[in-house]
Amino acid sequence: MKTITETAYAKINLGLDIIGKRSDGYHEVSMIMQSVGLSDEVVISAGQNNEAITVTTDMAGLSCGPDNLAYKAAELLAKHAGIKPHVHIALKKKIFLAAGLAGGSSDAAAVLRGLNKYWRLKLNADELKRLAAQLGSDIPFCIEGGTALATGRGEILTQLDELPPAVVVLAKPKGLEVSTAWVYQHYNKGRVVHAPCIWQLQARLQDGARALVPYMGNVLETVTIPAHPVIASIKAAMLSAGAYYALMSGSGPTVFALAPDQKTAANITAALADFSVETAITTTVGRIK
Repeated sequence: MKTITETAYAKINLGLDIIGKRSDGYHEVSMIMQSVGLSDEVVISAGQNNEAITVTTDMAGLSCGPDNLAYKAAELLAKHAGIKPHVHIALKKKIFLAAGLAGGSSDAAAVLRGLNKYWRLKLNADELKRLAAQLGSDIPFCIEGGTALATGRGEILTQLDELPPAVVVLAKPKGLEVSTAWVYQHYNKGRVVHAPCIWQLQARLQDGARALVPYMGNVLETVTIPAHPVIASIKAAMLSAGAYYALMSGSGPTVFALAPDQKTAANITAALADFSVETAITTTVGRIK
């Protein structure tokens, strides 16, 4: 095969709760993760020059070296399969950088899927997820995406009924990066006023996004918003412009709004003109087949 192209979808969290601290230092989480249509394109082709793995991107500020998750994914799969790699990975980025949308994780998952085809390894999704868990907690979800319950440190997945398509507006403050590790380190359960009801979210998925609203929430807002109040201001502006719900995704700083239709989504985006933000209008998407 000369070229393989994979789509790497961003994710949001319909609900994110923390159950407690684990003995390995990570937090025990319970999350409903959801893929959205904002996506990167990952193109795999024959290697450049004599280098084993090369990565290029069209996004300024993104490292393409061995610290890039896409690079690490190629390295890991090659080692697992006993292959001497000679591949080039081109990342065509649309997912905001360092945004809480799993952009890097989704790229890594796309590399695992793509190289599985490129090298004709015939690994199934569960095998790819086990490899993905070695790279990061969000990457196993991104192998198939869709709608899933994530527990453990995020790597234990249960596929759920897919949420009917919903219109989503994404907004990320420009230049603002939030360390996921810092957010988790500063989490204090005593500051949580409203936690999501994960079991109710699971039960009501097929009723559509509006039915989920009373049960949604993200306990990490209690850490990120006090440090970056602009997130709360963006949420308020989205709601005032017609969103029926707005929530921070992951550890932030991206906020997503649920809109009743595309026209309202455009109004929400326009209402953010006074903020310095990157925005996108998209929809929820189903599992990668």
